[in-house]
Amino acid sequence: MPHPTATARPSHGIGSVKPDGWAYNRAPMIVYWELTNACGLACRHCRATAMPDPMPGELSTAEAIRLLDDLLGFAGPGEALPHVVMTGGDPLRRPDLPELVAAASERGIGVSLAPAVTPLLTRERIFWMKEVGIQAISLSLDGSTAAYHDGVRMVPGTFDATIEALDIAAEAGLPVQVNTLVTASTAADLPAVYELLSEHTLMQWSLFFLISIGRGSELTELSPGDAERWLLWAAKTNREAPFRVKTTEAMHFRRLMAAPLLRAGKTADEVEALPMSRSFGIRDGNGIVFISNLGDVTPSGFLPVNVGNVKERSLVELYRDEPLMRALRDPDQFKGRCGACEYHDWCGGSRARAYAWTGDPLESDPLCPYVPKPDAALPR
Repeated sequence: MPHPTATARPSHGIGSVKPDGWAYNRAPMIVYWELTNACGLACRHCRATAMPDPMPGELSTAEAIRLLDDLLGFAGPGEALPHVVMTGGDPLRRPDLPELVAAASERGIGVSLAPAVTPLLTRERIFWMKEVGIQAISLSLDGSTAAYHDGVRMVPGTFDATIEALDIAAEAGLPVQVNTLVTASTAADLPAVYELLSEHTLMQWSLFFLISIGRGSELTELSPGDAERWLLWAAKTNREAPFRVKTTEAMHFRRLMAAPLLRAGKTADEVEALPMSRSFGIRDGNGIVFISNLGDVTPSGFLPVNVGNVKERSLVELYRDEPLMRALRDPDQFKGRCGACEYHDWCGGSRARAYAWTGDPLESDPLCPYVPKPDAALPR
């Protein structure tokens, strides 16, 4: 049955929840919900180590709808709800996906989808997504050619199918974020990927800087110096691109975007008033929370530290009150260079990479080479 307040609000888009300062203490902006671990691909960097078949113990339809009811607790009267990204595995492998999307819509919860590009992602399904109110989808494109991309996805034909899906989504009027893996062996192909994407229609391009977890532990991350150079390239590309360029798990991109403006004389307040600031503060556990297919709650899909399970406790309670989640929203608790950095409110570094490298999610992000000056502060 629909929640009694289900029709009281319109569906909220990504970015509707606003931070207090740069801390998302009341509610996350985005809830990433892994509907299933099942997937027809075998991607070399897969965080979830997805498998062909669903895992025992995945949330039932009834448990999933109770979770949607629980999400309503993040918002009081007149307040925005988090946006839900239904991911996987492949969310198209959930037979009850239409029911879950409808239940979210009934409750005023905005939904995006992150489908795998397999034979399940048909033209009819893409148009269905638009018809039922899916606000955006994400597609992965990990190279400028089939040799590059299919070599990552491990299924021949995926490159051509991804380009076809991108064009069908544009025809349907469905916004698309394209995700591209960035590793030591793939970074040199980024300019060619950009040129390819410039020939198509998309909302934004997200560069995912590898976190060495799941199958991704077998791949090699960029060095800090190389990462900085590619982030500078991304900043320049963002100024010229017909779509927005952003990063995932490379939060210091914000420093590189903001620093030239500060050097040119803008104050921090003026920078915070610019559109670029909409990403400020967002990181693992701050503005983001992840729910696994089994109901386990972690700060993000790339920071696999379990703080509880939605089958047993409220997601609202886990997000707001668990000590690790509270610490991740307080950059004054960060250690080393991240803790001392004048950009830590805007950036905060990848807590996932800090954990992957050191075992401590509050440590410095090892990918960032920036050394903050003693007692440095942003100009107000």
